Amino acid sequence: MKRSANGPVKRPVFSLLRALVSGCLGVLLMAHIQAQEAQPSLTFGIVPQQSASRLAEEWGPLLSELSRRSGVLLVFRTAPSIPVFEERLAKGAYDLAYMNPYHYVVFHKAAGYRAFAREQDRRLKGILVVRKDSAYQKPADLAGKTVAFPAPAAFAASILPQAEFGRLKIPVDAKFVASHDSVYRAVASGLQEAGGGIQRTLEASPPEVRDALRVLTETPAYTPHAFAAHPRVPLDSIAKVLAAMVSLAGDEAGRHLLLPLAFKGLTGAQDKEWNDIRALDIDLLERYGRQ
Repeated sequence: MKRSANGPVKRPVFSLLRALVSGCLGVLLMAHIQAQEAQPSLTFGIVPQQSASRLAEEWGPLLSELSRRSGVLLVFRTAPSIPVFEERLAKGAYDLAYMNPYHYVVFHKAAGYRAFAREQDRRLKGILVVRKDSAYQKPADLAGKTVAFPAPAAFAASILPQAEFGRLKIPVDAKFVASHDSVYRAVASGLQEAGGGIQRTLEASPPEVRDALRVLTETPAYTPHAFAAHPRVPLDSIAKVLAAMVSLAGDEAGRHLLLPLAFKGLTGAQDKEWNDIRALDIDLLERYGRQ
């Protein structure tokens, strides 16, 4: 037996202690992994009104807090463009999704998505923006001009402003540029004369873009975007997520997370609240409705 300055070292005792410690650590690690695996998780698709990096920056912290409050792990998902987002909704690719009201009407019918929440105290209007220093003062001034829109089926930012141009018999050349952010940047930089959007995404734009723009006009108001669940999602999971969403406006931490999205709060919702959209009888995505 070897000796140390403090006396004999009993190797069998050290070996036993090391084995016990390793065993305890292994049990704790396995318990942690099993707990994570046991936690239910849901994919949460966000309509790509802005770039994926911007959406992740704004929605990521919110979904993390909703995961903590609900006990349901919410995994951020989006798509590279609104048309790709539509294709994924048609396939039921997302467990939960935040989608524009027209998308909701279409994919409630085509894929079974059912609304459970919406933004509180907001009616959705389309807006037309121009540069703050432009000479345009009314929609008729844009006759014959190119107007940027996010995507053909972007409800408030594309469909509603174009419907107003049609109603007023003002001919414009529509150009689709993929996202709300792309519209605002194109108009702010002078690449386009005007563009369609919504107040929430305009308010959430970077100051250097937002401050270069002004709202030329806005459309009539409709029920806003839906938070909807695919039929496969358990009702108890939806209830937990909804309770967490509603709770955000009740404390400072939650309101801080809603601020980048320009949300005042979130509230429960029912499918019938989107009957005003159904009454418009729009069929841009009719191919999905027939599935």
